[in-house]
This record gives sequence, C-alpha cells and structure tokens, in this order.
Amino acid sequence: MYGMKLHRIILPLLLSAAPAVMAQSIYPGQHHGKIAVDCAVPAKAESFDLKDVKLLPGRVHDNLRRDSAWMASISVNRLLHSFRNNAGIFAGLEGGYESVRKLGGWESLDCDLRGHTTGHLLSAYGLMYAATGDELFRLKGDSITTGLAEVQEALGGGYLSAFPEELINRNIRGKSVWAPWYTLHKLMSGLIDQYLYADNRKALDIAVKMGDWAYTKLSTLTEETRRLMLRNEFGGMNEAFLNLYSITGDDRYRSLADFFYHNDVIDPLAEGNTDFGTKHTNTFIPKVIGEARAYELTGSERSGDIARLFWDEMTGHHTFATGSLSQKEHYFDPAKMSQFINGYTGETCCTYNMLKLSRHLFCLNPVSEIADYYERAIFNHILAQQDTESGMVCYFLPLLSGAYKVYSTPEQSFWCCVGSGFESHAKYAEAIYYHTDSDLYVNLFIPSQLTWAERGLRLTQQTSFPESGTVSLTIDEAPAEKTALMLRHPSWSGRPTVRVNGRSMKSLTTPSGYMRVERKWKKGDRIKVTYPMDLRLESTPDNPLRAAVMYGPVVLAGDLGNEGVRPFSDPTVRNDYYTYDYRIPAGIDTTLDIDTDNPSAALTRDGSSLTFHTADGKTLRPLYDTHRRRYVVYWDINKR
Repeated sequence: MYGMKLHRIILPLLLSAAPAVMAQSIYPGQHHGKIAVDCAVPAKAESFDLKDVKLLPGRVHDNLRRDSAWMASISVNRLLHSFRNNAGIFAGLEGGYESVRKLGGWESLDCDLRGHTTGHLLSAYGLMYAATGDELFRLKGDSITTGLAEVQEALGGGYLSAFPEELINRNIRGKSVWAPWYTLHKLMSGLIDQYLYADNRKALDIAVKMGDWAYTKLSTLTEETRRLMLRNEFGGMNEAFLNLYSITGDDRYRSLADFFYHNDVIDPLAEGNTDFGTKHTNTFIPKVIGEARAYELTGSERSGDIARLFWDEMTGHHTFATGSLSQKEHYFDPAKMSQFINGYTGETCCTYNMLKLSRHLFCLNPVSEIADYYERAIFNHILAQQDTESGMVCYFLPLLSGAYKVYSTPEQSFWCCVGSGFESHAKYAEAIYYHTDSDLYVNLFIPSQLTWAERGLRLTQQTSFPESGTVSLTIDEAPAEKTALMLRHPSWSGRPTVRVNGRSMKSLTTPSGYMRVERKWKKGDRIKVTYPMDLRLESTPDNPLRAAVMYGPVVLAGDLGNEGVRPFSDPTVRNDYYTYDYRIPAGIDTTLDIDTDNPSAALTRDGSSLTFHTADGKTLRPLYDTHRRRYVVYWDINKR
C-alpha cells in the first residue's frame, strides 16, 4: 500500500499558513475574462497556465512527444464519422459515407460509448496546443468543433452525440444501456476545454446549446426518475455543468449539477462512511471531483468535507505502491490488499481522476502530502502507462507477478484509458509549479522552464531526477520584489541540502513539508537542492512479507524476461483487457532475499542508472521503463 501517514492533513483547510489568493479556478487558461462566477472559497495557491510552463528534454517530455505524434495522426473525419452517421449528413462530403475508414474498439458503430474519444481529444488538443504552442493542435480542435456544430444543427434542439438520443431515453427509463451521460460528459468537457485552452468560442456555443437541451430534458423529471437514471454511470456531469455555470453565470447549469448529485453514493460519504464495498471506482471518483468544484464555487462546507475525506481515504488506504488503485475497476477490502494483487489492478482512468481531485485540493490547501501523492502517481502510473516504443497505452497497470502491460492499438481499441491517456500525457506541466501572490511552489522535479509574467520571474529547472536527487533552479529573469521559493521536502527524502550561489542554506523542515527560501533575486542566481534518496520496502497492510521495492518515489520492477509475451499488435489484445490471459510460465522466481531494515545491502546499483542487481542475478528497474517484459512489483520477501 502507498502507506503515507496522512494524519488528516487536509482537515481543516486552515492548517496551511500560505497566504490566500483569490483564484477563479484551478484550471489553467480559465482566467483572462473567461469566467463569470468567481469562486466563493479563496484558493491558497494557483496553477499556472500550461503555456507558461515549457517541458525541457527528458523522460517526461519523451512521453508528451509520443502522445503528440499519435494525436496528430488521427483523422478528423474518422473521429466525426459516427457523429455524422447519427445525424445523416454524409451527402455533402466528398466521397460520402464509404470513403471514411471506420474506427474500431469502443469507437465502433455498435458500441454505446462511441464518441467519447472525440471528447477526450478535444480536451487533449487544447491541452497540447497550450503546452507546445503548435498550431496543428489548435487547427485539429477547430476542425472537430466545426464538424460537431454541423451535426448539432442537423440533429436540432441542441442534442449532440455520436449515438441516437434514444440511448438517453433508455437511461431515463432505467433500461439496459452502457453509459450515455458518461460519453456526453467527455464531449461537453472537451468543448469547454477547447474554449479555455484554445480560445475556441464556437466550442463554448456548442456546449451551451447542449446545456440548454439537457435542462429542457431533465428539469421536469420526477425525483424517482432522477434517482433511477443516476444508477447508470454518468462520469463527471456535475463538474461539467458547474464549469459551464462558472463561465456563463447561468443558474440553470448549476441546477443541472445538483441534478447529478448521486445520493446513494455520496450521502454515506457525507456521513463519514468510507466503506466503499465493491463499488465501481472510476464511477465514484468523478462524483467527488464535482463536490470539490461545488465547494470552490459555492462554499458548501459539506461538499468540501466530502472531497477531503475521500482523498484521505483513497490515498491512505486504497492505493498501491504505484499510486494506482482498484482491481477489475472496483473497490476491494483494503485490509486484504495482498489478495487483490492481480492482472487487472490499476485502471488508468482512476489515477487520471485522482490527480484531478488532488489539484483541486492542493489549490485549496497547498500541503506537500498532496504533491507527494501526485508525484508517485505520475512517475509510477501515468509515465508507466505508455509504451516507449509505440506510444500506445494500457488500460490496467497489472501487479500480478509475471504479468506484463497490455497496450492499445492505434485504430482498434479506444478504451476509456486511451482517451484519458491522450490528456494525461499532454498536461504533465500543469502541476510542476503553483504560486500565491508572492510565493512560488516547486512541487515536481521535472526539467522545465517557467515564465511567471505577473511577477516578472523566469526560471529554469534542470535535473536528471529520479536518477539523481539533485535539482538546479536558475533565475533567468528576476522579479523586482522579494519572492519566496517553496521547495518541496518529500516524504521519501532525508534532510535535503540547499545551496544558493554555492552557499549552504539551513533547512528546518522535516519530510513532507516545504523549505522556504526568500530573497530579492538577481538574474543568474542559482539554487541547487540535493535530496537524499535510498532504497526501501513498502509492504501490503495485511502481509509484511509481500512488498514493493522503492527508490525515492519510484517503484522498481523485477525483470522476469519476455517468454510468451504477445506483441501489442496481436488481434487478441484489442479489447481483451478485462480477462486477458497472461499465460505466466511455471516456475518464475518472485522471491527476494533482503534485509527489510537495510534493503540497500541486497541490491547493487548499475552506475548512475536506476537499474539494480541482486547477488542471485535478479534485475530491477523503474516500472515506467519496463515494457514488453514480464515483471514483479510485489515480491515475496525472504527476510534476512
């Protein structure tokens, strides 16, 4: 288990001494006149716009680059095909219906979720445009939006989807159907993100018409019908309508957010009940993100308490060493965690949504424990999701010893985790830095360049982290006024050393805190921080002899070879993520002879890399660089 000692660090918010900042929202790009409703709760830290943080070459940037290449290759006409099919508007297209090669997997015409990837990509194209400035991604977003506007006009009444409205009607009647509101949530969120990140006004117009349609359709339903409808997965519709409300100021959208309050799930949590049973995990998390957003916009303490308690419970009890959670998409008894380490752990969408929730909570209360979780999940799950050879991504992050990652295909998968993956690998820069009026938080150790225009500060971060624990920050342009750098002291680190222009600075922090370095900076000033990193074990709560090996925040996976590993292009892989047979060879060795009090004695590091070897010939390396290989994360420990 993750094992972080939370001691209810989020409750109450007043624990943080950081100065308050009136932030309209945590979302980068939502400022500059685009917001009609200010937050009722002052944020204590703000995000930077993605355009203000440039990733520099390194392991994280490599993932963004592979993601951008895949995103750039996807045909707009193929993404719009199912929408146009639903509206019957192929007559005006050159070549007509038959000229478009149909997408497969969850985007096929016989899948109830068709269209969800287009929503994710609208967000991802906006994010990638903001992150890179590449006009290609703005143009692709514009092209999709133009096509969707034509579809919406043809369908009439504001409804917009790649499937008939009858699927919504079936959901309202409580009939069997996959998750139509989940898909509409992705689409509406993507349109809103196009407006916020890429200044696409047409996208906002489409989203407003969708909101008007939804209000007309839902506002007259009975309470009994509402509760019946909400039994089906609806993603983060509450958050989407709150965002639309914050942009437009239209109270109808706020009432729609209230309509999507799921009493059966959230009421027990509001009463302090954190027994989630075997509920569907990724159905649960977005509902709580909506509560966090409701707290920001309305000041509802009830919503704020729900979000904070949930985060505490998830990261303190339900999270694997990788920062991931769930097995076969569902909760399980965390007191029996070792019994649920299987080939279907760690749905990537769950981590995607936990990171979103974490950003909300960090802005409300900037404590390093939240950043610790964010770092763990980014380095061990999000980075690890993407294949470094093909750029494809996996649905689950399997922890079954001897398993391997099962990747998507370029045209025949389009699972939910493919869609959220497009977004995740485009927005690494969103949580590296935060700020108050006068303080700059350095949360993640990723090569990057920050421009804080309002403060007159430009800063470059250089590091080979996590191979090295040394981080260098150079002041390229200095602010006129005294500014504090808040340097995170992670829970995994011993006492860091801090040098400013070569002079040692005293550090008074303990792990899970911030080191405050404040002065009137000059151009060329250099801050060098060295974080002690070492090996340690993290065991499951129910079995101390079942443990993962960590180096700093990084999970090290044991290499078990590639015998019988099927290539990602194997047709049997395309949609068999849920019952996939890993065909684990008999006799693989998942034992580790190690002194639990001194793991370093059993492992020898290979130079400056993060490859380690045991005396009996085992090799361990970061899970994020373990691809097309069988591996072990949770070892059977032979205690010395």
